[in-house]
Amino acid sequence: MKPILISTVLVMSAIAMPASAELELSFYGGYQADTSSEVTIRGDDVVADRDLEIDWAAKPFTAPPYYGIRVTKWQTPTLGFGLDFTHNKVYPKDGELPADIDRLEFTDGLNTLTVNGYYRFESLENGLTPYVGGGLGISVPHVELESGTSRTHGFQVTGPAATVIAGASFPIDDQWSVFGEYKSTFTSNEGDLDTGGTVSSDIITNAINIGVSFNF
Repeated sequence: MKPILISTVLVMSAIAMPASAELELSFYGGYQADTSSEVTIRGDDVVADRDLEIDWAAKPFTAPPYYGIRVTKWQTPTLGFGLDFTHNKVYPKDGELPADIDRLEFTDGLNTLTVNGYYRFESLENGLTPYVGGGLGISVPHVELESGTSRTHGFQVTGPAATVIAGASFPIDDQWSVFGEYKSTFTSNEGDLDTGGTVSSDIITNAINIGVSFNF
């Protein structure tokens, strides 16, 4: 499932919701960073079994850039639920891969799709509205591993994802607002290799997001 398809599903979901609902469509980008993680390769006919410790880089401003889109339905002035798609990325830093592995990355996206809940606090006198959120969903990375004759390139649903969010929004007018937030996402991934094995890793990404929301 490609990122553009997931984004389209989110937009169509917003259109399909009742007109009387308070809906919010948000777009964001920002600075994403990754932590190191263990990578396990098992059961492959070509790539040797491996247990690696990879220090990842995010390169959030390198094409395709880090971004996200979410649709939120506010049930009350303080409580909301919705879908959140995020296009994260992870590259191995220079020198992290063994000599016989030419490529190992999730650079067309360590994508996540989560169902989130949000709580908005009372607005401050200056109009700033703090909020927190969190949710569960799936990880849909573009798995890329090249070693010898093994060439794996493709989107896969590889496991569960979980995210937590804390931020604040500021209204521009009755419909538009801007926001800034911290977002941390955990993904548990097991991808299938084209030569019969698997590549697995639990990866945490952290991001500072800046975005804009349209309320209708």
